[in-house]
Amino acid sequence: MSCIFCQIANKEVPSNIVYETDNFTAFRDLNPQAPVHILIVPKVHITSMNDINSSNSSIIAKIFEAINKIAEQEGIKENGYRVVSNCGEDGCQSVQHLHFHLVGGKKLSEILS
Repeated sequence: MSCIFCQIANKEVPSNIVYETDNFTAFRDLNPQAPVHILIVPKVHITSMNDINSSNSSIIAKIFEAINKIAEQEGIKENGYRVVSNCGEDGCQSVQHLHFHLVGGKKLSEILS
Protein backbone atom coordinates (compact mmCIF):
# COMPACT_ATOMS: atom_id res chain seq x y z
CA MET A 1 0.00 0.00 0.00
CA SER A 2 1.30 3.45 -0.84
CA CYS A 3 -0.33 5.26 2.10
CA ILE A 4 2.37 7.33 3.81
CA PHE A 5 0.71 7.01 7.23
CA CYS A 6 0.52 3.21 6.89
CA GLN A 7 4.21 3.25 6.00
CA ILE A 8 5.04 5.38 9.03
CA ALA A 9 2.94 3.17 11.33
CA ASN A 10 4.73 0.09 9.94
CA LYS A 11 8.12 1.82 10.36
CA GLU A 12 8.83 1.61 6.64
CA VAL A 13 9.33 5.40 6.60
CA PRO A 14 11.27 7.11 9.40
CA SER A 15 9.46 9.52 11.69
CA ASN A 16 9.92 11.16 15.06
CA ILE A 17 7.63 8.91 17.13
CA VAL A 18 6.59 10.35 20.49
CA TYR A 19 4.06 7.70 21.58
CA GLU A 20 3.06 4.31 20.27
CA THR A 21 0.81 1.37 21.13
CA ASP A 22 -0.28 -1.75 19.28
CA ASN A 23 -3.19 0.30 17.87
CA PHE A 24 -1.71 3.65 16.84
CA THR A 25 1.41 5.73 16.31
CA ALA A 26 1.92 9.37 17.32
CA PHE A 27 4.69 11.34 15.64
CA ARG A 28 5.82 14.93 15.12
CA ASP A 29 4.41 16.71 12.06
CA LEU A 30 7.07 17.59 9.45
CA ASN A 31 5.39 20.97 8.88
CA PRO A 32 4.34 22.04 12.39
CA GLN A 33 1.69 24.73 12.77
CA ALA A 34 2.51 25.24 16.47
CA PRO A 35 5.41 24.51 18.83
CA VAL A 36 3.77 21.12 19.51
CA HIS A 37 2.19 19.49 16.46
CA ILE A 38 1.79 15.74 16.66
CA LEU A 39 -0.10 13.47 14.27
CA ILE A 40 -1.83 10.42 15.70
CA VAL A 41 -2.70 7.66 13.22
CA PRO A 42 -4.33 4.28 13.71
CA LYS A 43 -2.13 1.41 12.56
CA VAL A 44 -5.06 -0.14 10.70
CA HIS A 45 -5.95 1.81 7.57
CA ILE A 46 -9.14 3.83 8.14
CA THR A 47 -9.64 6.29 5.30
CA SER A 48 -11.46 9.06 7.19
CA MET A 49 -13.88 9.81 10.01
CA ASN A 50 -16.62 8.66 7.62
CA ASP A 51 -15.25 5.13 7.98
CA ILE A 52 -15.35 4.87 11.77
CA ASN A 53 -17.69 2.03 12.69
CA SER A 54 -18.37 -0.52 15.42
CA SER A 55 -15.45 -2.70 14.33
CA ASN A 56 -12.80 0.06 14.62
CA SER A 57 -14.23 2.65 17.01
CA SER A 58 -12.41 1.09 19.97
CA ILE A 59 -9.13 2.17 18.34
CA ILE A 60 -10.40 5.75 18.16
CA ALA A 61 -11.38 5.60 21.82
CA LYS A 62 -7.86 4.43 22.71
CA ILE A 63 -6.40 7.32 20.70
CA PHE A 64 -8.46 9.83 22.67
CA GLU A 65 -7.50 8.18 25.95
CA ALA A 66 -3.84 8.57 24.97
CA ILE A 67 -4.15 12.20 23.83
CA ASN A 68 -4.35 13.20 27.48
CA LYS A 69 -1.07 11.36 28.19
CA ILE A 70 0.65 12.78 25.11
CA ALA A 71 -0.45 16.33 26.02
CA GLU A 72 0.99 15.85 29.50
CA GLN A 73 4.21 14.36 28.11
CA GLU A 74 4.56 17.35 25.76
CA GLY A 75 3.91 19.90 28.53
CA ILE A 76 0.72 21.34 27.01
CA LYS A 77 -1.94 19.70 29.17
CA GLU A 78 -2.34 22.52 31.67
CA ASN A 79 -2.43 25.49 29.27
CA GLY A 80 -4.52 23.74 26.65
CA TYR A 81 -4.34 22.28 23.19
CA ARG A 82 -6.45 21.50 20.16
CA VAL A 83 -7.30 18.18 18.49
CA VAL A 84 -8.30 18.41 14.81
CA SER A 85 -9.25 15.83 12.20
CA ASN A 86 -10.01 16.91 8.65
CA CYS A 87 -12.48 14.82 6.68
CA GLY A 88 -12.82 14.71 2.90
CA GLU A 89 -11.92 17.16 0.18
CA ASP A 90 -13.95 20.10 1.50
CA GLY A 91 -12.54 19.44 4.97
CA CYS A 92 -9.00 19.69 3.53
CA GLN A 93 -8.00 16.11 4.35
CA SER A 94 -4.62 15.85 2.63
CA VAL A 95 -3.80 12.21 3.43
CA GLN A 96 -6.52 9.61 2.96
CA HIS A 97 -5.80 7.90 6.27
CA LEU A 98 -7.65 8.98 9.41
CA HIS A 99 -5.40 11.10 11.57
CA PHE A 100 -5.67 13.55 14.42
CA HIS A 101 -3.57 16.69 14.84
CA LEU A 102 -2.63 17.47 18.45
CA VAL A 103 -1.45 21.09 18.49
CA GLY A 104 -0.44 23.38 21.32
CA GLY A 105 2.39 25.20 22.97
CA LYS A 106 1.04 28.66 22.18
CA LYS A 107 -2.24 30.56 21.94
CA LEU A 108 -4.09 28.90 19.06
CA SER A 109 -6.60 31.61 18.19
CA GLU A 110 -5.08 32.23 14.76
CA ILE A 111 -4.15 28.71 13.63
CA LEU A 112 -6.31 25.77 12.67
CA SER A 113 -9.48 27.64 13.53
